[in-house]
Amino acid sequence: MKAADTMGQFRSAVAGWAAGDVHCEEAARALAENVHTAILVEGASDAAAVESLAARRGLAFDDDGVATVPMGGATNIARYLELLGPAGLGLGVAGLCDAGEERYFMRGLVRAGREPCANRTDLRHHGFFVCVADLEDELIRALGAAAVERIVDARGDLRSFRLFQNQPAQRERAVECQLRRFMGTHSGRKVSYGRYLVDGLDLDHVPAPLDGLLAQL
Repeated sequence: MKAADTMGQFRSAVAGWAAGDVHCEEAARALAENVHTAILVEGASDAAAVESLAARRGLAFDDDGVATVPMGGATNIARYLELLGPAGLGLGVAGLCDAGEERYFMRGLVRAGREPCANRTDLRHHGFFVCVADLEDELIRALGAAAVERIVDARGDLRSFRLFQNQPAQRERAVECQLRRFMGTHSGRKVSYGRYLVDGLDLDHVPAPLDGLLAQL
């Protein structure tokens, strides 16, 4: 079985296990032999961005036993730490979270038996990095609005974006905010642009949370 297939099966098994499926627990435990680190992220778009940046930096996550694990929301962090951390599969854990959700990560780490976690410095000590306001926002600011619009144009979405900008609720917002909201209007679009934006990055100007995450792996 290819390493990429193994990691995909591991992610699926962990998601089922987190939802209470005992058969998925058995599968996750068996597949964990091929994994040494789980990168916990809130959703699929975050996972896509992390994986794309890793590939651009020459990191082979699948071959190296690193699995990106979308949790379906920050409130699930305690459950995933319980399953994957020292009390569960014993994997190394790291990850990203949005600024508005960092309190869930702090509480989840404490519930998982880590040292008190009261601020972002503590989170970084545990391997977790905070995006302000979220990863899309970090990427848009790193690239600049003009460069992001060129990416949107290259993907054939510029006309849709212009129509979106003209909606009453969007007209007075900054273009960076419009771009971020536009990418979040469809789940598939958000995942795709997680990759597209990373592909457009200057590797010398990677957002600090992403840079810090990959630097410790």
